[in-house]
Amino acid sequence: MAERGIEAIRAKLATLPPSTDVSVEALRTQYDKAVRVFPVGPDTRVEDVAIGGVACERLTPAGAATGDCLIYLHGGGYAIGSPRSHRHVAAEIARLAGTVAVVPDYRLCPEHRHPAAVEDALAVYRGLLDGGIAANRIVIAGDSAGGGLTIACALAARDAGLPMPAALVCLSPWTDMEGSGESHVTRAARDPMVRAADLARWRSAYMGDADPRAPLASPIHADLRGLPPMLIQVGDEEVLLDDARLFAERARAAGVEAKLEVWDRMIHVWHWYWPMLDEGAQAIATIAAFMRGLIGAAR
Repeated sequence: MAERGIEAIRAKLATLPPSTDVSVEALRTQYDKAVRVFPVGPDTRVEDVAIGGVACERLTPAGAATGDCLIYLHGGGYAIGSPRSHRHVAAEIARLAGTVAVVPDYRLCPEHRHPAAVEDALAVYRGLLDGGIAANRIVIAGDSAGGGLTIACALAARDAGLPMPAALVCLSPWTDMEGSGESHVTRAARDPMVRAADLARWRSAYMGDADPRAPLASPIHADLRGLPPMLIQVGDEEVLLDDARLFAERARAAGVEAKLEVWDRMIHVWHWYWPMLDEGAQAIATIAAFMRGLIGAAR
């Protein structure tokens, strides 16, 4: 199955121009083409909704328990990506977990800088609670910048006195905007998806002149006490490998149950390629099983 393997995906990525040579608008358009390349099945209902005043997509797989909800926060450096670009990922997690998925169309930079994305994610979480969904029946998940945003949303909810969700799931999370981990150097030539120049571009667009160590932007610097159980998945080839490793260490030191999975040979957010990558489908199945174990116990 070489055509489905990670090497085939690497070969495809190698034909693309560096993202730093492409405008934000063009990258957004390119990313949204995923709805055509990776369409969801007809058994998943796709609806445009507003939750907490934030535009979202609600994805309802056939047979989903409507009282169980996945909030999926898409990646893209806080500047690109949308519910459309990540619909196929959120829908598959929800299908296997037996839940509804809500994918917020949170405000992007550079038009809207930090903490706009955090405010929108928190508004959606609060909106679900106000709508009658129990906190222990909600899982918040996200990839890359959305992985960092997942943690930031939970921190903001905790600080606002809201009950914690059942769990957090972070896929290749960006947790350290300063890039202090060794993998930013040791994986620089091995990660075809994320480069130092990319991170610098998105950090500048998102933070402007604000402190890159701000806890809701770089949750590796946050007080992590009181957060719910979390699953963190990262590829061994990623520049952000140490963002996941160091964050998991600090979460455990704060008393948080943090399960870290490092996937051999995998690149940044390999889950996105799950329709053509066996390891992507396997990682998503692992996420769904993790969710079922925690949400099921809350029923």
